[in-house]
Amino acid sequence: MIKEKIQALAKDIFNDVVANRRHLHSHPELSFHEVETSVFVANKLEELGLEYHKMADTGLVALIKGDKPSDQVVALRADMDALPITEANDVPYKSQNPGVMHACGHDVHTSSLLGVAKILTNLKSEFGGTIKLIFQPAEEKLPGGASLMIQEGVLENPKPAAVIGQHVMPLIDAGKVGFRAGKYMASTDELYVTVRGKGGHGAQPQQNVDPVVITAHIITALQTIVSRSADPKSPSVLSFGKVIANGATNVIPNEVYLEGTFRTMDEKWRSEAHIKIKKVAEGIAESMGGSCEFNIMKGYPFLINEEKLTAKTRANAEDYLGKENVLDLDIWMAAEDFAYYSQVADSCFYRLGTRNEARGITSSVHTPTFDVEESALEQSVGLMAYLAVKQLGN
Repeated sequence: MIKEKIQALAKDIFNDVVANRRHLHSHPELSFHEVETSVFVANKLEELGLEYHKMADTGLVALIKGDKPSDQVVALRADMDALPITEANDVPYKSQNPGVMHACGHDVHTSSLLGVAKILTNLKSEFGGTIKLIFQPAEEKLPGGASLMIQEGVLENPKPAAVIGQHVMPLIDAGKVGFRAGKYMASTDELYVTVRGKGGHGAQPQQNVDPVVITAHIITALQTIVSRSADPKSPSVLSFGKVIANGATNVIPNEVYLEGTFRTMDEKWRSEAHIKIKKVAEGIAESMGGSCEFNIMKGYPFLINEEKLTAKTRANAEDYLGKENVLDLDIWMAAEDFAYYSQVADSCFYRLGTRNEARGITSSVHTPTFDVEESALEQSVGLMAYLAVKQLGN
C-alpha cells in the first residue's frame, strides 16, 4: 500500500530533512529577502529532476506529475522567511545571521516540503494527478507573499482543487497534529496613530493640550468598539503594543505615537470597525482640543478551512498517524497569509506538533528560544505526502 511506502521513505530521508532544516535555520533571511533560501530550494528541486519557475521574486513553484492518468491537482504550500529576532538558543544550528532567526518554524515548513517532493518523486508510478509545490516568500510581512503569488497566477495553470498547508505548533506534542474546520485564524490590520496636542511644563497643565491624557482616553474608549459594537459571537481583538510619549517627569510632549492591531473573523464587521475606530479616536482628540491622525494598514483576511476538505484531510491524517494523534483545534486570533489561499480556493491549514517537554522544547513561536522537536519532521513529510496523494483520489 502507498501509505506504507510513504512511511518507509519518510523514515529513510529523515536525516536529510533534518540536515536541510538545520541549514535553513542557520541561514535565515527576512521577508522579501529570501535570496539564498530560494537558491537552496532551487538546487534541491534540480537534484530531484524537478522543473520550477520563480514567482514573487524569491518564490518557487514546481510540479510533480504522477504516472497514472488523472487530471486532479492539489497544491502544497510552505513559507520560507524568518523574523527580525536574535536567537538565544545554544545549538549547533544556531542562526549565523545576526538579528535574524527562524523563530516561527518556516525552516521546518520548507525542509518538510522538500522532503515531500523527494518522497513523491520516488513514488510517481504509484499515483495519478499533479502536486503543485509552492515555496512562498514573506509570510511575516504585509502585503504577504501569498497575495503576490496569487496575483501572479500561482493557483492557475494548472488550477488546484485544493490547497493544503501546515504550521508548527509548540503547544502540541511532537507526533500529533491538529485540525479545525471552518473559521480558524483572524484577519489582521495594523494601526498607526499620532495624537497631537500642545506640550509644555508638567506643572502648568492649564497652558497645554495634553496628548498623553487624550491618548489614555482614546485607548480606553476604543475597547468599547470590541465590547459594545462587535457581535459577541464573532471574536474581535483590539490591542495597542506601542505607546511613545517622549516627554519627561515634568515635560508634556507635543504628541504621542501609538501602534496596535485589530483582528476579527468577519469581513463586513472588519470594514465597519475601521470606520468606528477612526471616528471615536478623532472625535475624542478634537473634543479635548487636540487632533488625531489614525492610519489603518489593512492586512491579511481571516483564514477559513473548507469543511469537506478539512474533514477528508483529517480522516486521512487519522489513517496515517492514528486517531489518538489527531486533535481538535480552537479558533486562534493570530493571523497567517495562508488566509489568502483560503479566500479563493478550497483550503486546509493544519498544525504540526513540535513540543517536547522532556527536552525543554516548549517556547512559543516568535521568541528567541523557539525550537522544535526534530523527530516531528518524519511525521511532517510523511503525512503531507500522504494527504496529497489521497486528495488526488489515490
